[in-house]
Amino acid sequence: MATASTAVTVGVVTDGRIERGEQTRRLILRRATEIASVDGLEGLSIGRLATELDISKSGLFAHFGSKEELQLATVRAARAIFVEEVVRPALVVPPGAERLWLLCEGWLSYSRRRVFPGGCFFQAVQAEFGSRPGRVRDAVADAGIDWGALLEVTAAEAGVQDPAQLTFEVVAFLEAANTASVLHDDHAAYDRARAALRARVPAVRR
Repeated sequence: MATASTAVTVGVVTDGRIERGEQTRRLILRRATEIASVDGLEGLSIGRLATELDISKSGLFAHFGSKEELQLATVRAARAIFVEEVVRPALVVPPGAERLWLLCEGWLSYSRRRVFPGGCFFQAVQAEFGSRPGRVRDAVADAGIDWGALLEVTAAEAGVQDPAQLTFEVVAFLEAANTASVLHDDHAAYDRARAALRARVPAVRR
């Protein structure tokens, strides 16, 4: 019969293994988001990640089970990073014009600082999966829908007369800056995008 001390020891060992497993999973997904931002989600493979991270293929496969599950987990991980980098800092101010501006500034900073090496993760993978039905496309689309919805609600809270139109323009300015920077190495595009946003976002106009 196991003693109380044995049970505690087993619990500690189990907890330690779980924590190490979670750390390994986070490491894998962080690298996966970096690769996908440059090479796309199709650029991911269990073999490539295993080699780059010096993890056995069987060990890595145990975390995900298939390439599709790896891709889905990568999208979820990228969303979490995006929220921490762009969304959460803007939530420190009350709903309204200032929050809308902080969301815009946060996005420009996130792209400019290359939180993901390929620029905006979601802009990189949208074109890749835009016309390919399936779970991965749905996950990518949902991320874009949620971001647009946040901008639109915040614009409405700021008293914008046509929040949907403003959201369309904001997203266009942001993505144009990201594309110019990534494709043409034109980092001045961020300043041009900021100037365009200043003319449209209520917080700055006031």
